[in-house]
Amino acid sequence: MDVFVCAGCEAVLSASVARVALPVHARQRWGHSLMPVLMESGTYAVDPEPGGPPGAAVLAPGDLPGTVLLPERCDGCCGSAGGDGPNLACLRCGLPVATRVDDCGYWQEVWCDPGATRLVPGEADELPACWSRLAEECAPVEPVAPEGRWDPRWGAAVGAALAGVVALSGGRPVAVPPGPLAVTLGRAVGALLPPGPPGRTVVLAGPGLPVPEDPRALALVPVHPRTGEVWPCPGGVDGAPLDAAVWLHLARGPDELPHPAAGRVPAGVHRDEPPALRPLTLFRADLDVFLRTLSRLPAFREPWLRRLHEEVRGRGYAGAPF
Repeated sequence: MDVFVCAGCEAVLSASVARVALPVHARQRWGHSLMPVLMESGTYAVDPEPGGPPGAAVLAPGDLPGTVLLPERCDGCCGSAGGDGPNLACLRCGLPVATRVDDCGYWQEVWCDPGATRLVPGEADELPACWSRLAEECAPVEPVAPEGRWDPRWGAAVGAALAGVVALSGGRPVAVPPGPLAVTLGRAVGALLPPGPPGRTVVLAGPGLPVPEDPRALALVPVHPRTGEVWPCPGGVDGAPLDAAVWLHLARGPDELPHPAAGRVPAGVHRDEPPALRPLTLFRADLDVFLRTLSRLPAFREPWLRRLHEEVRGRGYAGAPF
């Protein structure tokens, strides 16, 4: 377990926290509603390539008890969007040390300023990823929220996985079989890649699932939530990383994801259980996460992938093909 201290006076700022992988939905913007907390209490993650200072660490808002809020630096609509710089100061010396973000459309989070804070590591207790216990270390996330909208974590997870699928496609057609993958990936893959006889097929692979028999398969494999390691797909099959919480939901079933539906229950039919949650719209992968992930892949050096990136970015959300 580690702690963060003030670089100015060495006062302890945080509770004891353990490092985990940066969530794929970190820095995500989603609609205009109030979002939940990004990090679980007692954990922190480091962004290797943030939009702000390199090496910034993100924690749950309640895990920095040694700080005090600076109200004059809290911009935003319903809270702070972090645009006015650090808005949390060291409780002892008053040095601005971190930025709390909790405005509408933002995940609730605190980013420690790497120039004003210092990490004091505890005893090394990092363990390798144990894939057989993945379900114990990560809970599946349902695709649809109670109010009928797609969970933003699905948008981010599929956006990142979509970037991997497109990069591994080589710009050639890819098939997405009917079922959950078609609901989440199919429309986007069909819009971004050319039509024609597919050379590769997207499959789900990982711990507890059969190993793909076709070496041309393009596997969606889980990312370990604690270490950030990607499950190594055997047999030379290419794997595109997928957030573990979303992967677990797909791996356990159901065979179909919910989709928009119309009409009423037929006359004479009575139900004694609530109907399954149905989203109000078709699924859309997170465009910003897709573009950001695509630009960081090694394959981004290829001219065709850069052209695709620029075309999609230029069209924006309103004109995005998915």
